[in-house]
Amino acid sequence: MQIENHKEEVPFAHYEAQFRDLDPQAVTARLKDVKWDGREFYVNLMGRKYAIAHPDYAIRAIDGGNLPPLPTQTFLLRYLLECKDVAWGGAWKTFREMPWGEMYIKPYTGRVLTRAAFTFGTRIEAFRKAAEKMGAVPVKHGDAGYQFALVGGYQMQILVWEGDDEFPPNAQVLYSDNFADGFAAEDRVVSGDILISAIKSNM
Repeated sequence: MQIENHKEEVPFAHYEAQFRDLDPQAVTARLKDVKWDGREFYVNLMGRKYAIAHPDYAIRAIDGGNLPPLPTQTFLLRYLLECKDVAWGGAWKTFREMPWGEMYIKPYTGRVLTRAAFTFGTRIEAFRKAAEKMGAVPVKHGDAGYQFALVGGYQMQILVWEGDDEFPPNAQVLYSDNFADGFAAEDRVVSGDILISAIKSNM
């Protein structure tokens, strides 16, 4: 593959190469939500189901819709390669409260929290309608807040506060506490990106 976008294509190519050597039985032993039919893995991400061929990688959306962007495909590869089922203890954590969160909080804030604030905090009603269209569960925090199932047993909440003449819009993303052990910090960042993009596409 000729590399044109190094930021996205180089990581994808790296994990695609690792994916070829993956043992499907080991994946289904680690991840109970992932199904394997001898040719493809089946994974649910943000309410959409994807089939991922193995060993020669190819992805298709079961609903026939658009394929996810390359960073999301890389996330799915990493999920199959590295993630594991971890029971949710029922608590919620901010990105900062999880391992390596303090180190990555500055880029995370810009990439996820600020983006969410100015994408949704200026369009609260459109945010609500999109979240409800996606089947999200409303929560009693923020001017508007919803809980989403990301993948497997991993849950996320996004809380939004509308801006006014004195204060800019604000947002917070909360992760079910199993993210701390189930995902690397970089995957938690991408999870925030995936959540925001999915909601935005439904607005």
